[in-house]
Amino acid sequence: MHYPTTTMLTFIALAYKSSEFSLERKHTMDKITTTFLFSLLALLLTTTLSKDLCHKDDENTLLKIKKSLNNPYTIISWDPKDDCCTWVSIECGDATVDHRVISLDISNDDVSAQIPPEVGDLPYLQTLIFRKLPNLTGEIQPTIAKLKYLRFLWLSWTNLTGPVPEFLSQLKDLEYINLSFNDLSGSIPGSLSLLPKLGILELSRNKLTGSIPESFGAFKGVVPPELFLSHNQLSGSIPKSLGNLDFHRIDFSRNKLEGDASMMFGAKKTSWSVDLSRNKLQFDISKVKVATTVHNLDLNHNTITGSIPVQWTELTLQSFNVSYNRLCGRIPQGGDLQIFDAYAYLHNKCLCGAPLQSCNVEIQATDFYLNLPSE
Repeated sequence: MHYPTTTMLTFIALAYKSSEFSLERKHTMDKITTTFLFSLLALLLTTTLSKDLCHKDDENTLLKIKKSLNNPYTIISWDPKDDCCTWVSIECGDATVDHRVISLDISNDDVSAQIPPEVGDLPYLQTLIFRKLPNLTGEIQPTIAKLKYLRFLWLSWTNLTGPVPEFLSQLKDLEYINLSFNDLSGSIPGSLSLLPKLGILELSRNKLTGSIPESFGAFKGVVPPELFLSHNQLSGSIPKSLGNLDFHRIDFSRNKLEGDASMMFGAKKTSWSVDLSRNKLQFDISKVKVATTVHNLDLNHNTITGSIPVQWTELTLQSFNVSYNRLCGRIPQGGDLQIFDAYAYLHNKCLCGAPLQSCNVEIQATDFYLNLPSE
């Protein structure tokens, strides 16, 4: 970027003064020309004054980050001759934070490195994104714990390894954590649920083990929260305490979870999407009421028993799947349950009725006995 020299600014200022003099003395200068000169002067002055907005410490830190990442193509244009607030992948705050760097986003590049420890030396950083960098390796950098203003942490589609860091619970301004599509292992820190502003926790598609923390039932962040733990190796029962929460979206699919999950539902909740598919969950669904706000419901590939409640005809569904369970009885007629084809119901014990085959006498008798009141 080129900036006007002092001589140029002086010339323009004199030209404007001369135009004023000419107007007063001769009344021949066109007003449009005067306005144009004034606007140009203001623009050039603003540009010049903004040249050095970037804090020198931030500039030096960013250049170290560039070097640590082996000068990737995405940020190869970073040049100390330019104001670092104008660099690609960088955003600076306003005057209230002295125009310090508040966002660093490096995505979609062939970076072969680890997360530079220097990221912790951007003290006003609010957003940190390293995304779709398949050759970014190593553990999540512990210096991130120094970023006390961090609100948005997105480290996904990389080859990061190691645990989900316990130190993240120290960053009390965090609103969004996305560590999906990595090779993270170990257990999920229960302390993450104590973050007072956290609204979305995305840990899907890693190699996480252990159980879902009991503390997640006492989530302190934004309610309703969104929790994504799919495609891991989590085991054990879903904590009953999670039934106390009204999640907006929840995805525990493709794990090794077992036992009762009925507490995740409730007519008074406001959930929008629930995916518990491809686990080992086993409970009777006959009396489970689902909130009418639910639009996506996926329970396929479990060992769920019972019959589909009539109450489910009240749902407005965009996606639905209860296949590969042990359900039995007649599929209730009405609502959106018939807009899905047979694949949403296949491979159950004895489900019948549209969109499956008609209920014959034997299945009707089974349906009758399933609905007898218990002694």
